[in-house]
Amino acid sequence: MRYILTIAILLSCLSLYSQDVQFTASAKQTVAVGETFTLMYTVNKEASGFRGPNLQGFGMLSGPNTSTSSSIRSVNGRTTMTITYSFTYLLQAIKEGSFDLAPASVNVDGKHYTSNTLNIKVVKNPNVPAGQNPTLLSKGQSGSGTSTSGGNDVFVKAFASNSNPLQGEGVVITYKIYTKVQISGINISKAPAFPGFWSQNLTKDNDKLQPTTQMIDGEQYLVADIRKYALYPLKTGKLIVDPMELTCVAQVRKQTKTRTGDPFFDDFFNDSFFNSGIANVEKNLKSNPLVINARPLPEEGKPADFSGAVGNFTFRTEVDKSRLKTNEAVALKCTVSGKGNIQLIDKMNVVFPPDFENYDPKVTSDIQTTASGITGNQIFEYLLIPRKPGKFTIKPINFSYYDLDKKRYITLTSPEFTLDVEKGTGESQAVMTYSGANKEEIKYIGSDIRHIKDGIIALNPAGKLFFGSLGFWLFLAVPLVIFMIFLLFWRKLAARRNDTILMKNLKATKIARKHLRKAEEFWKSGAQDDFYVAISQALWGYLSDKFTIPLSDLSISSVHDALKQKNVSEQIITQFIETLNNTEFARFAPGEKMVNMERIYNEALQIITNIERELR
Repeated sequence: MRYILTIAILLSCLSLYSQDVQFTASAKQTVAVGETFTLMYTVNKEASGFRGPNLQGFGMLSGPNTSTSSSIRSVNGRTTMTITYSFTYLLQAIKEGSFDLAPASVNVDGKHYTSNTLNIKVVKNPNVPAGQNPTLLSKGQSGSGTSTSGGNDVFVKAFASNSNPLQGEGVVITYKIYTKVQISGINISKAPAFPGFWSQNLTKDNDKLQPTTQMIDGEQYLVADIRKYALYPLKTGKLIVDPMELTCVAQVRKQTKTRTGDPFFDDFFNDSFFNSGIANVEKNLKSNPLVINARPLPEEGKPADFSGAVGNFTFRTEVDKSRLKTNEAVALKCTVSGKGNIQLIDKMNVVFPPDFENYDPKVTSDIQTTASGITGNQIFEYLLIPRKPGKFTIKPINFSYYDLDKKRYITLTSPEFTLDVEKGTGESQAVMTYSGANKEEIKYIGSDIRHIKDGIIALNPAGKLFFGSLGFWLFLAVPLVIFMIFLLFWRKLAARRNDTILMKNLKATKIARKHLRKAEEFWKSGAQDDFYVAISQALWGYLSDKFTIPLSDLSISSVHDALKQKNVSEQIITQFIETLNNTEFARFAPGEKMVNMERIYNEALQIITNIERELR
């Protein structure tokens, strides 16, 4: 009976309801940078054709959202009802200043109405942490009513374990998310870029966030590490770590607007069925950039064979046999273990006996990533084949590195190895052949006794001598000419081999394709981290060898200048730089890992092929 009476009263009020059109704008007059606030336009009659003002200077998180609210009031037995149509924006202040919002317009009953003008003053936000960008753009919200969320409710901040490292010294970059509200769906939309660094992700894909609490300006935040990277400066000077960008969904509370003055109507319109009390707002967050000042390593005490290893290492060498026969393979293994830029160690300073055939080493890495950096070992395995019998010595091998704890250079030396080489069985008939990338598969092919030729013997007429004839002198001269040509060619070839810059240039493509083959193997086996390391080595190593640029001097700008000097087209240069950026981005981009790896592999292969075609 009570509900029937209520409906009757509402219908009677609506039939008698008539008043003048009122179209007004309202908002907070003063807001802080990064603060979200509501801009509302209300009209007391049903309206259409709403046109809002230019909101330059503010970030629009949502709107215009259309809603209808009603207010019923009973005084001395007389009941009145007001229905309001609202057009609401959820805005965020981006920069300081005073902003005038022009009137909005609507059509009511075929007539055009405009609202009042608003002035909003944006002041500095004292609660935003230093270096934090308070601008958090969002794509919308669910539900009706006004969502309240301060500009510093959720933000991301980057920290560096050391902002003044030495060249080659590890720096751990940590990205933390701070929140005062419940968040979900954290997704990295743009991974940070590390130009001038060799980088390694220290966060595993299956790691879960481990939140802790922290008090900031008297307010309690939940704090969690999103990503950690180990960075190793490849050059000295001021290096910039670009910001990380991510999205998340934040749950914020809504303010209810329905107030009638009657407990029955308030309970009815504010019931949870009509008003959930919270709204989901998608936020785009951006961390602060970091500046790393990489210092040069000291020159005092630097060994002549120092190749850039920085950290704390041990060095061990061994041979698998000390007595062998000619044409029999022996393996020399050099192992570097410890903590530091171990994956940047790419060679050993080994001097082999002159009568030994040797090949490029097989390099094996066993790396572990921890929250404090990179540890593990790097193994260089050399295959040696003696061609003559005798007693040979492999001289001690030196490995030099800069010790961060002792703050000085350390040189570790291997023992001297003596090899007794005996003459192999059937050596005079044996011919050596090999196959495989490291010549690991060795085969002996014996040659049989040749048969005596039994054809017709050619005879010359009596008195006709070969001595003194034209053919005789040609027979003497031709070998001499051939020998002179061979000598000139040999000298030219020797000079070419001694030209290390030229040889690196000639082998650049071959080495790059070797790294790409490794990357293809890692791709097919699903080894994502190893795949991106191989792709990075292929691209940066190719540039270093092809254009004679040390790895420590490589950067995006030097790449552009080097390719420009070689008359490479701007389109190819842009494609190469995009491939470098896409490689770093794809390592942590969301989506199917196998699809990302296949795309990056094809891009790297195609861009190297295009550059080779341009340089011809």
